Amino acid sequence: MSHNHNHHSATDNISTAFFLNLFFTIIEFIGGIYTNSLAITSDAIHDLGDSISLGMAWYFQKLSNKKPTKTYSYGFKRFSLLGAIINSVILLVGSIFIIIEAIPRIITPEHANAKGMMWFAVLGILVNGAAVLKLRKGTSINERVVSLHMLEDVLGWVAVLIASIVMQFWDIPILDPILSLLIALFILYNVFKNGRESVRIILQGTPIQISSDEVRAKILEFKQVKSIHDSHLWTMDGEYNVLTMHLIVQESLTWNEGKILKKNIRKVLHDEFHLEHITIEIEISDEDCGYIDCV
Repeated sequence: MSHNHNHHSATDNISTAFFLNLFFTIIEFIGGIYTNSLAITSDAIHDLGDSISLGMAWYFQKLSNKKPTKTYSYGFKRFSLLGAIINSVILLVGSIFIIIEAIPRIITPEHANAKGMMWFAVLGILVNGAAVLKLRKGTSINERVVSLHMLEDVLGWVAVLIASIVMQFWDIPILDPILSLLIALFILYNVFKNGRESVRIILQGTPIQISSDEVRAKILEFKQVKSIHDSHLWTMDGEYNVLTMHLIVQESLTWNEGKILKKNIRKVLHDEFHLEHITIEIEISDEDCGYIDCV
């Protein structure tokens, strides 16, 4: 599957999730009023924020598909990452809001229409579950963060469903805020996990799934290559990976042999390590690298 197809698929996945979430947000506001449930109304407000963040993610993912320009020579792929960072911030704020709301409700539980809550919970699980399944097929960090939004909603509705069923038989209104608190903590854990990856990408760290030592070892398997230096490996958005390097080769290597060597190395690195943008400079042992950190 080509990288370009992956990005267009990501755009389609996020747009589908956006419309599903927006549609259900409207239903939630109606349901909150109908059941007199503060929990459902609060979740509707939360989902409205989700819809806004999904819209931004859709826009940034679409923008990331644009071709490179003179100003942005690597293209716009990091706009997808920007969308993921904004969504992570919104999730962080939303989770903190849930915790703040849940604590007073644990101290002073509130009653609501449990049967009405149950039917809206079933609908919520179906709609948001469909969005999660759609986004789980994606591979970009943007899709993973947006999928986390949808997973948060699914887990939230599972909590509402369980609480509503139990509350129809037993008077335990405290169950809902306890489950909400646990879900919020789970979401916070995943936000920090995705946030750490985003920071690594921004700081041009090596891709998590690729070992620079393994890349070097694979290149040194070519008998014409004597050593490697000035090697830099990073990723634009968690998927589009870039590698630049200088190869020290045998002095007897001809121009045509060097051309074939670079072609073969690029093919191996693309097929085995999913490197998309590879720049190779060939040097002989007595050449001066010219870079301070030429290692």
